[in-house]
Amino acid sequence: MRLATVHDARGETPVLVHPGRGVADVAELMPDHSGDVMALLGDGRARRLAALAETAPAAVFRPEESVRFAAPYRRPRKIWGIGLNYVAHAGDLTESVPEEPASFMKGDHTIIGPGDPIPLPPQSERVTAEAELGLVIGRLCRNVEPEDALDHVFGVFPVLDQTAEDILARNPRFLTRSKNFPGFLSFGPAIVALPEVMSAFGGLADIEVSTVLNGEVRRRDTVAHMRFAPAFLVSFHSKVMPLFPGDIICTGTPGAVVLSPGDVAECRIDGVGTLRNPVVAG
Repeated sequence: MRLATVHDARGETPVLVHPGRGVADVAELMPDHSGDVMALLGDGRARRLAALAETAPAAVFRPEESVRFAAPYRRPRKIWGIGLNYVAHAGDLTESVPEEPASFMKGDHTIIGPGDPIPLPPQSERVTAEAELGLVIGRLCRNVEPEDALDHVFGVFPVLDQTAEDILARNPRFLTRSKNFPGFLSFGPAIVALPEVMSAFGGLADIEVSTVLNGEVRRRDTVAHMRFAPAFLVSFHSKVMPLFPGDIICTGTPGAVVLSPGDVAECRIDGVGTLRNPVVAG
């Protein structure tokens, strides 16, 4: 099961994407639901949609290629990012791999969706994009151990995380500023439910994440080569503060690319999706 949001005449509409049947409005499958994908995660009913989609009439579905995807939702309570989590990427930056997750937070004003432009802010002369595997929390998570952490994850999705690197280079304490310009977090096109991913891959370790610029794969690596696995990241941050349904954890990148106006940045994750955004001058 995949949850998403599409642009249509009503604005942004939550949908279910069924790999075999197409796209159906959540309201068609669950008429008593009102609200966005975030609300579905919050009230715990998102998992019911898969069964409803299997028995729904064909008329409620439309072809996936006929819709334009938006960001799955716009107002998560928290967005965590993780720096230097792939061992090889830390080596690229001549940085040592941290002994604990090097995490930071982003505001929801940074969110854009598939196809939306990434604006390069005039305050920065070197902006990079980083492809990442994102996790979305599905139920309240506090003080959990790694072996139980994925039970609290609803699903995964592609992410493009942007950084004003020249600002960061001036002082590492400028990390929050360098990460928080508008358009500096794209995610989508859909949230893939964790059981579907686990069934396809037998776990998360073999998932490959690729940073792509203008159609060329610049860096790729598998989740197995993370310093801190997704389950550990969920556990670690749950011991800092409560994680609520819809909270996002971006798990780090295999490598970044420098952006210029006219470029197209992509995150490709086989079996999960491809996220693509054009780059424009801000």
